[in-house]
Amino acid sequence: MIALLTGDIINSRGLKDQNLWIYPLKKLLGNWGQTPKQWEIFRGDSFQLEVPDPSESLLIALQIKALIKSLHNPDGNKRSSPIDVRMAIGIGTKTYDADRISESNGEAFVRSGEKFEQLKSEMITLAINSPWSEWNDEINLYLKLAGIQMDSWSISSGELMSEILSNPDRTQTQIGEILNINQNSVSKRYKAAHGEDILALEKLFRKKLSQLL
Repeated sequence: MIALLTGDIINSRGLKDQNLWIYPLKKLLGNWGQTPKQWEIFRGDSFQLEVPDPSESLLIALQIKALIKSLHNPDGNKRSSPIDVRMAIGIGTKTYDADRISESNGEAFVRSGEKFEQLKSEMITLAINSPWSEWNDEINLYLKLAGIQMDSWSISSGELMSEILSNPDRTQTQIGEILNINQNSVSKRYKAAHGEDILALEKLFRKKLSQLL
């Protein structure tokens, strides 16, 4: 089984400079493979990423979320990002392996696409679709509640969570040095972002999924 992440950038068409998000997102996606085989940006503001280990899929989605929320428009609001990201994670088999991820197919691709199409009407920005319906219901409730907080992350929260999610072993002092803030500021931002709850959710996701795979 694999995980297939399908997403799009919310409000991207309101930006004068699309490079605000394209370059950072390409750099981040590059950590998990090559384009267009493992990931691809298409139709202007949509993207897909294949995750060979489904247990890593939520952590990756959270890293993408934090990155997008950390971006700022030089001509706009300095506190909050002008864009957001909407993502669906599909878990299942891969039955056709093409040279481009957008042309590959299988259960994971179908599940991801189906859930992604539901996100707008459900008014949520992150959800999962797996073969286990009861597990889906439970995890999607957690993701919906977490999304209330993550959707309102400030730029500083996004920057902090990007560092924490990509380097979980770093201390608050080390993170503060990277962000040029003191340890007390790191602690305050972490609490404001509900970082502890987000990390606990990721661990719970990983634990429960390991029991099913």
